[in-house]
Amino acid sequence: MDTAGKKCDEHFDVVIIGGGASGLFAAGHVAARGKKILVLEKNKTLGEKLLITGSGRCNITNATYDIREFLAHLGRGAEPLFSAFAQFDVNDTFAFFKKRGLPLVIEARNRAFPQSQSAADVLRVIESYAREGGAIIRTKTKVTRILEDGGRIVGVETGKSVIGADAVIVATGGLSHPETGSTGDGFRFLRDLGHSVDEPCADLVPIEVADTWVKTLSGTSLSFMKMTVFTDGNKVFSKKGKVLFTHFGLSGPLILNSARKIGELLKEGRVTLAIDAYPDTDIGMLEKEIIRIFDRSKNKMVKNVADDIMPHGMDVVFPILFPRIPLDKKVHSVTKEERRLIVDTLKALPVRVTGLMGLDRAIVSDGGVPLDEIDTKHMRSRLYHNLYVTGDMLHVNRQSGGYSLQIAWTSGYVAGLSA
Repeated sequence: MDTAGKKCDEHFDVVIIGGGASGLFAAGHVAARGKKILVLEKNKTLGEKLLITGSGRCNITNATYDIREFLAHLGRGAEPLFSAFAQFDVNDTFAFFKKRGLPLVIEARNRAFPQSQSAADVLRVIESYAREGGAIIRTKTKVTRILEDGGRIVGVETGKSVIGADAVIVATGGLSHPETGSTGDGFRFLRDLGHSVDEPCADLVPIEVADTWVKTLSGTSLSFMKMTVFTDGNKVFSKKGKVLFTHFGLSGPLILNSARKIGELLKEGRVTLAIDAYPDTDIGMLEKEIIRIFDRSKNKMVKNVADDIMPHGMDVVFPILFPRIPLDKKVHSVTKEERRLIVDTLKALPVRVTGLMGLDRAIVSDGGVPLDEIDTKHMRSRLYHNLYVTGDMLHVNRQSGGYSLQIAWTSGYVAGLSA
């Protein structure tokens, strides 16, 4: 058989490019219908990006069960995904994994994880699902292009062979974490076929800062803080959430979910943050609490009460934040002005943003194929009736917290059934 003028070595009903979350999920649903299916993965192992999600625990989904409420977290333009979610939503994700012996648990901010707290278990379940249906999976096999003939997809070409296909699903992932193999191959394939691809950029990504006190706290995580963002001194927005201090700056859900907006503001001017370490305590009440601690410890040195007046673990940066208050100074000698400085600073810890980290640090990358080029009821290309696109290949603005993987499950399911 010839495929786009090339001799075909073998032929499948469906070829899936990419052995990650959406690719394997699609494979399982194609195989369950008795189709002859082939999954091609260029890495030595499957699901490398899946294995590092949620710090290895795998934030499978977000327990926001109402479809429209879920889509509202994906920014403007996500409405076309409603038809896909109407076929497979968050409830279906919970049911799928529970049925296969991997129940989910819900943690803070509605984040859902496998009860085993293991991303490897998630990969095991979806790989087993694909193989049980008869899917053939080949690793260390890099696709070099998708073959088209007369307005129809006819197969794929690898470095070693030409493989014919009645349908092709592109599930290669975006550009985040390129060390896992997400190097933009799928975007190149789709551009070659005439699709638009909005330029990928780091989306859910940590930020770089100039402040020494932030970097000194590297590895410290504070569960509830309020961040107010300013451009050239003008307040833009505020958010509350968890912050992780790193050797280069700030990360954690609060930062990741604000990074896109911060990146836009950096193009306009100087971006600074004010972090409120006690967002549920007004400035007057905080001062009274510190006075109470000082009265109780009058004869102690400042260094002995620093951990009492600051969030736990932050006392190490006291001398950086307050260089004019010696650590060996007696508490009873702290002046009213010095005490007020401590209070004001804890309610507005100063941060100067210097930039966003790159794609190598991004949880997910923005960009991809615009949704208006996809028939989202079937996750099918509007240019080729037998070409399907899933997961991070789609241009959707994601938040951290399980939203990206739910898109993978939903789009994989719909593409699998449609293909």
